[in-house]
Amino acid sequence: MLPVQTLNHPGYETATAGTIKVFRLLGVPVRLHFTFVLMVVFITVSVLGSAQSNSGYAVFLLGSLVSVLLHELGHALVASRFGVRTTEIVMFPIGGLSRMERPLAPTAEIFVALAGPLVNLLLAAGIFGYLFSTHAAPLVNVADLLQPSHKSPLALLLYGNILLACFNLLPAFPMDGGRILRALLSYIRPEEEATRTAAWMGRMLAISMGLYGLLAPQFMLVFFALFIYLGAAQESVAAMGRSLTHGVPIRAAMITKFHTLEHHSTIRDAANLLLSTSQQDFPVVHGTEVVGLLGRNLLIRAIASEGPDAYVAGAMDRDFLALEPHADLAEVLPMMAQAGRCALVMENSRLLGLLTTDNLSEFLLLRRFGMEPTV
Repeated sequence: MLPVQTLNHPGYETATAGTIKVFRLLGVPVRLHFTFVLMVVFITVSVLGSAQSNSGYAVFLLGSLVSVLLHELGHALVASRFGVRTTEIVMFPIGGLSRMERPLAPTAEIFVALAGPLVNLLLAAGIFGYLFSTHAAPLVNVADLLQPSHKSPLALLLYGNILLACFNLLPAFPMDGGRILRALLSYIRPEEEATRTAAWMGRMLAISMGLYGLLAPQFMLVFFALFIYLGAAQESVAAMGRSLTHGVPIRAAMITKFHTLEHHSTIRDAANLLLSTSQQDFPVVHGTEVVGLLGRNLLIRAIASEGPDAYVAGAMDRDFLALEPHADLAEVLPMMAQAGRCALVMENSRLLGLLTTDNLSEFLLLRRFGMEPTV
């Protein structure tokens, strides 16, 4: 039987949409969001086009990237002390994001959130100690951090790390301070209400920053404000999803009426099934054994590259995700966040149903309006 990935599969990873994997840091995949790549291109063009000497500023930018990575690594290391694995580190224009395999308990979240800013403060202290011992002048201003100058890259990194730590400690999502605020409120309020409060503060911070950026004008602040607002809104939606699914088994939201394909079926057979039904993901079986999963995207790609007479066995995904029907639905929400993702619900190698993002969205909508699932 083919090895399948389950909810507890140690090698299972769900990549954030719109990212590319560049390397691993202590076993954690580091990915770049496409907006981060665009920002790097923009800054590179700006630096190269500046009349100022840009070699020192380039060192500062590289050092800032390392500082952000070490910040996220601090989160990952402390999370591992609480038995929570970091599935990926994603680099966004406003900083990094460490994605955990499951939500943290309030106490753990406080320590994990504090770890990142603490790393930046330790880096700043180390740089200050070196500059002090060499009698170098560490005086810079904020404007020097935003454009090339003749200031020492170490002095820029000193203030950059202090600003990064202070900014992340603001009590608003998606910053670390917002997570600390949410964790503290969770001791006296439900998680959804605590998250809503921290997310509201994040949206207010983003609106204030955006208005200031428009009036200053500092359009980079407007750019950052947009990402803060979106991050706060996304966290609020995620918290609501967790509250609606906590304690609900996967079997309550799975699709039980579905079509399958035989391993000897052709791409033409799969295309006809795609057109005649509303289903977009098809389990591929060999007798009673599930051997793969053919999704809509893989099907379209196979039609273009292999033709309609090719077999589905050559196009299907053999490394599909299998979930147990009694598992907590809240635990799979991060995995199902990927567009088009479909998981197979199986018990003792027997296929019971499908869990798709579309059906999960409908399930959450019904739960929000008070309709209880029938298990």
